[in-house]
Amino acid sequence: MTDHLNNRSAPQPVSRRDMLKVGLGAGGALFVVFGLPGLAKHLRPDPGGHTASAVTKAEAETSPFTPSAFIRIAADGQVTLTMPYVEMGQGAYTSIPMLIAEELEVDLEQVTLEHAPPDETLYANPLLGVQATGNSSSIRAAWQPLREAGAVARTMLIAAAAARWNVESGSCRAQSGEVLHAPTGRRLSYGELAADAAQMPVPARVELKRPEEFRLIGTPAKRLDTPAKVDGTAVYGIDVRPAGVKVATLAQSPVFGGRVKTVDDAAARAVNGVRQIVVLGDAVAVVADHMGAAKKGLEALVIEWDDGPHAKLSTDAIAAELERATLGPGAVAQDIGDADSAMASAATQLEATYYVPFLAHATMEPMNCTVHFRGDEVEVWVGTQVIARVQAAVADAAGVPLDRVVVHNHLIGGGFGRRLELDGVTRAVEIAKHVDAPVKVVWTREADIQHDMYRPMFFDRISAGLDAKGMPVAWKNCFAGSSVMARWWPPGFNNGLDADTTEGAIHLVYSLPNMHVEYVRVEPPGIPTAFWRGVGPSHNVFVTESFMDELAAAAKQDPVAYRHALLGQSPRAKAVLELAAEKAGWAQPLPERAGRGVSLQFAFATYLAQVAEVEVNSDGGVRIRRVVCAVDCGTVVNPDIVRAQIQSGVIFGITAALYGQITVKDGRVEQANFDTYQILRMDETPAIEVHIVESSEPPGGMGEAGTSAIGPAVTNAIFAATGRRLRKLPVDTVALRAPD
Repeated sequence: MTDHLNNRSAPQPVSRRDMLKVGLGAGGALFVVFGLPGLAKHLRPDPGGHTASAVTKAEAETSPFTPSAFIRIAADGQVTLTMPYVEMGQGAYTSIPMLIAEELEVDLEQVTLEHAPPDETLYANPLLGVQATGNSSSIRAAWQPLREAGAVARTMLIAAAAARWNVESGSCRAQSGEVLHAPTGRRLSYGELAADAAQMPVPARVELKRPEEFRLIGTPAKRLDTPAKVDGTAVYGIDVRPAGVKVATLAQSPVFGGRVKTVDDAAARAVNGVRQIVVLGDAVAVVADHMGAAKKGLEALVIEWDDGPHAKLSTDAIAAELERATLGPGAVAQDIGDADSAMASAATQLEATYYVPFLAHATMEPMNCTVHFRGDEVEVWVGTQVIARVQAAVADAAGVPLDRVVVHNHLIGGGFGRRLELDGVTRAVEIAKHVDAPVKVVWTREADIQHDMYRPMFFDRISAGLDAKGMPVAWKNCFAGSSVMARWWPPGFNNGLDADTTEGAIHLVYSLPNMHVEYVRVEPPGIPTAFWRGVGPSHNVFVTESFMDELAAAAKQDPVAYRHALLGQSPRAKAVLELAAEKAGWAQPLPERAGRGVSLQFAFATYLAQVAEVEVNSDGGVRIRRVVCAVDCGTVVNPDIVRAQIQSGVIFGITAALYGQITVKDGRVEQANFDTYQILRMDETPAIEVHIVESSEPPGGMGEAGTSAIGPAVTNAIFAATGRRLRKLPVDTVALRAPD
């Protein structure tokens, strides 16, 4: 996932009774419903004044209540979990069922999953305030409510068995989908008990398992989604084929904000399999029987474009505007002590500027959406991180009531924040309104890269003052760039600031006595920006950890020792730094033009340190040989998934550090496919070691942590190998060439 909205708003405290409702469904199935703030108004008060209570069979069968999420136990004992989070490779469809299975005392294989329908009121992620999968928050958000839901169901099943046997509940226990009465050896399956359990009162409180009692949490349980992905039965958004579906692809204005002037479609219509041409204000779509015909028709179109107001736009001009913006005042993100006075009296002063470019998402599954527009109702098949927003956007684009829009969510072949956006969906609806059949709109790779919504470009002006011993006494940073949050969720942008843009630049793990950080919001003209696998940290950690390395070099101190000396107030950060350095063999010698670099961060509620070992050849080519990572992400649900997330994040981050940039010339994106927007190849991938610190703290996020940490570890290692300090990404190999 990509995870991008950390601490957007402080969630309101939620009691267990706000989160639970228990009832009996058709066929005698027990369901436990757990929800979020605002759910309580949907629950029926019982005579005792409780928020939620068990209901009668008749009430359950006629209740109009729609749960926000629920556990359903069928008469055959099968447990169904309806999830408001979507699987996009991050392992949520295994790790979250592990929470339910742990407390419910069932085997993981007994849990099946259903995508949650759209409902912003009932399904909102409690950490984000909206129904979304992102910001490395799925496990963090699910950790407490899903375990409680499982524990409540288990408690009520035990109570039902005890009542049937006329024994004390304390003499019974749950195990592997059954309730056992040890003194007599009697046992009943959950399926046999479901109807009775639904009549039990909701317990006033439940005891969750202690960590030492976990039998599933903390184990490398096999992923539930692997078999279907291996045998090809897994259904991604791009796989759906409703009856009679047509396939469309499209050409969009090559210049941001441009429009269609004229279209000659005669040659396109002559292509076998092409059914119709749909001309929109800024795009032209070819609808055909299959993708091959649609692409051939697209190539045959002759389109004249009106380039509009951004015909001369360039990334150089945008970068210059950002640089100018950092010379003026910005919104104060953090202010500690008196940085100006400390700087003035410092023994040594350092100043640097840093730059990171626009980045595309380039997900393996290109943007796609299937829509059947029937006039007064719309059906949609898509893989999205924000299903409720999709429903609302479709209703608006189609001009139909919200309840006339049905959205089917599917597996996502890479999100990274791209599928938090709605542009692909609304575009598909615009096309589908002209087609008398379901139409699957698939973007070509070129359209996907050249009409992405990009990770913002940022420019930083940063300085520090050191005392006579080389330790920082002042730290100042002013940076400028786009605020994705201001557009995506305006309430999260206040007083010129949002938590995403500033994460990683403020509240550092280091003890800095005087610190002043400002942010200037500058939106690039015409270029849409979006979340990208850790927007703020992907930029800020690069700047912070690179500049911290600069301070260590100016002080003529070892980079690990220098950081270590500043971590007196952060023992968890100190522990991961020590572990990463030890496992990497930090002090061991390396050959000429090879070096190690370190980075340290606290982001997404996770502490992480990385050491990159690189070699730079005489032509400036960089090869990352090894990456060692130490992570304290609190309680680990599935260590294999944690390792996979870090490995994925490291590869994604190395790609960005070595190759990633979107450049614009004459209003047009210059990169078009993987030949010009290069991805790290298998033979370039380093050995990646992940060492997990055991912790009993609540879980942290993992989807983006590895990505934001790797960039500075690589550039710091390049400095160690060559003495060249890189303050701009991607890596400039020309600057790294050995002197003749």
